[in-house]
Amino acid sequence: MPLPSGVSARFSVCVYCGSRSGTRPAYEAAATQVGTLLAEHGWRLVYGAGDVGLMGAVARAAQSGGAETFGVIPQHLVDREVGKTDLTQYIVTENMHERKKVMYMNSDAIVVLPGGAGSLDEFFEVLTWRQLGLHQKPIFLLNTEGYWDPLMQMIRHVITEGFAEETLLSYVDVVDDAPALSAALAARSRTTLA
Repeated sequence: MPLPSGVSARFSVCVYCGSRSGTRPAYEAAATQVGTLLAEHGWRLVYGAGDVGLMGAVARAAQSGGAETFGVIPQHLVDREVGKTDLTQYIVTENMHERKKVMYMNSDAIVVLPGGAGSLDEFFEVLTWRQLGLHQKPIFLLNTEGYWDPLMQMIRHVITEGFAEETLLSYVDVVDDAPALSAALAARSRTTLA
């Protein structure tokens, strides 16, 4: 269905990532590259609204390039994650469940950068929803320096042990670097906005 006159299509990318920077400089460098590529393509960043760790790096890079930024943070994390109030849109939710729902509902694709338990929680939620047929959004793991290799081994183990179908692997696209992610997202944005 065509958009009304004067309304432009916008591809929105939800980025899940750590509120810490991790031990390797490559993690923050990759987060910065992701924010930059979003801006270069004119895509909107949807993320957890923090100004710390990889979250802050991706948001600052996106902002520097002129990208729209849509941040969602629960009230109890505003101080801990340093809520970034200078975003295009800044939303404070009552809890984590609302945060994840708002981020998911406002995105066309999911990208998971290195992160901890929170990023894994977000990843497994959207993966489970995809497995259940609740959405068709692509899920990309940015596998900076092999960070997600153990996770993919675990998913294969789950399949081998009979707790999931082989199709589970088809719901996750593993990309090694920002240029590969950029190409994969560009292909998806063309089909989403067509």
